[in-house]
Amino acid sequence: MVKHSPQHRQALASGRSRPPQKSKSDNLRKAPRLIPEADQAWVKSMIVYEDEHIMGFNKPSGLSSQGGRGGGNNLDDMMWTFVKPSGRRPMLIHRLDRDTSGILLVAKTQPATSYLGKAMIRRAFAKTYLAVVGNSHNLPDEGVIRFPLRREEIGREAYSRVCTADHPDAQTAETAFTVLARTDEAALVRCEPHTGRMHQIRVHLAEMGSPIAGDVRYGGALSLGGVAVPRLMLHARQLIFPHPDGRGEFTLEAPVPEDMARLCREIGLDGL
Repeated sequence: MVKHSPQHRQALASGRSRPPQKSKSDNLRKAPRLIPEADQAWVKSMIVYEDEHIMGFNKPSGLSSQGGRGGGNNLDDMMWTFVKPSGRRPMLIHRLDRDTSGILLVAKTQPATSYLGKAMIRRAFAKTYLAVVGNSHNLPDEGVIRFPLRREEIGREAYSRVCTADHPDAQTAETAFTVLARTDEAALVRCEPHTGRMHQIRVHLAEMGSPIAGDVRYGGALSLGGVAVPRLMLHARQLIFPHPDGRGEFTLEAPVPEDMARLCREIGLDGL
């Protein structure tokens, strides 16, 4: 005997039929907006790798991965540039902070999206970042930072804060680092986050007393050695992950942007 809910029995008694349901594919075919030709050319210029399963983008600083302040451009919406006749478009596998530049992985198919998403969950991704920091004397040549972090929201802004391990909102966080070059005032640092907390590298380095240059939110210097810092000096240099076609470990890299390379040259950091 089939059992119906009270609402269903009432609808049957009144003679009303169930309204038609929209399939998920209906939504897939509707782009939120048309992508201007200039933006299509821009996002295509960011591609550093592509095959039938994945794409790698070198995201510039100032471009949000998703959403974005004031409804402006973001890389996720720009994926409609590559929409297929089926209505499906490439999907971002992870995100970078708006002001962080560097490598960003995108899946072109649903099987690749699922495969890479599961790989992220089991922490099969290895990420390498480059950062220019101030107060170089506060950092040893290498180490692992393990300050627990918690999320804090102030108005519409979200921050990460270092906290005690027994704080009810504490999350474990671990960042390995190596100083590649240093001067009396600044250092070029390679960072490898072993966890993926919000603003993790930025907060960990700031807590060590060496905030990332240009990081206004967490106390970064706006000039080093008399040279103006143009933006947050954090770049996602490399991403290692299992390729969805089964070929094994695969590496994507994003070249160091010119503004970061220029700053390093002008202040005497030779580690790039």
